Amino acid sequence: MNRAGRIATLAAGAGLVGALVVAERKRPLRRRTMPVAPRTAHNLAMGLACAAVIEAVEKPLTERIAERNVARGRGLAGFVPGPIKALTTLLVMDYTFYLWHVATHKVPLLWRIHRVHHVDPDLDASTAIRFHFIDMIVSLPWRLVQVRLSGASPRGLAMWRGFFNASILFHHANLRLPRGWDRKLSWLLTTPEMHGIHHSRAVNERDSNWSSGISLWDRLHGTFRDRPSQRDLDIGVQSGEPEEAASLAISIAAPFSGRIGQ
Repeated sequence: MNRAGRIATLAAGAGLVGALVVAERKRPLRRRTMPVAPRTAHNLAMGLACAAVIEAVEKPLTERIAERNVARGRGLAGFVPGPIKALTTLLVMDYTFYLWHVATHKVPLLWRIHRVHHVDPDLDASTAIRFHFIDMIVSLPWRLVQVRLSGASPRGLAMWRGFFNASILFHHANLRLPRGWDRKLSWLLTTPEMHGIHHSRAVNERDSNWSSGISLWDRLHGTFRDRPSQRDLDIGVQSGEPEEAASLAISIAAPFSGRIGQ
């Protein structure tokens, strides 16, 4: 992507984030439990650390694989006509991310790291970037498999990243959509109400709605769960401590502490 394209992408991303922040204030889906500014700063710092790892390590490696995919015609996208190569890439990348997300909850070592994302007692667009930077490193081998298996081209990979980033910002948002649109959209896409259930302290609710883009994977695997209201939804993890959510240092150290818990 040339410089003009990168600037346009950054501008579009900034516009999306700004629109979500405004919309969250005007139409909140859930009540807040923590002061907004320090919590947002905490999540932003964690997100910047993750972005640094992605830019320095993940992007160069995945883009190299994507270039080889094109040169050698390999991967699932190599078996389909040109017009649907990008769609094939998106579907394969999205589905395999669903599988990875399930693993981060079911494998104790992965949960120890992913739990840092779930310990946030509030849920909004800033939670979408609240991950431990180790998460980006641990998930890298799987990401390389995703790109190789899908046969993603550099362009297809960039399109998936754009879709994925927009989706996680959207479905983490504390945003009440008008006139039942959340329920309608959830037949195809992961929505704020749908993903809010996944962040419940109740394990039986958290072990559902693992989709991160296209919501059909949960329906396909029988892991979709609905909820009549989110007014009383308790966000977080059962063993979460307030200082763990509020302190950046404690959040960074959490995967290496003695407790995992629920």
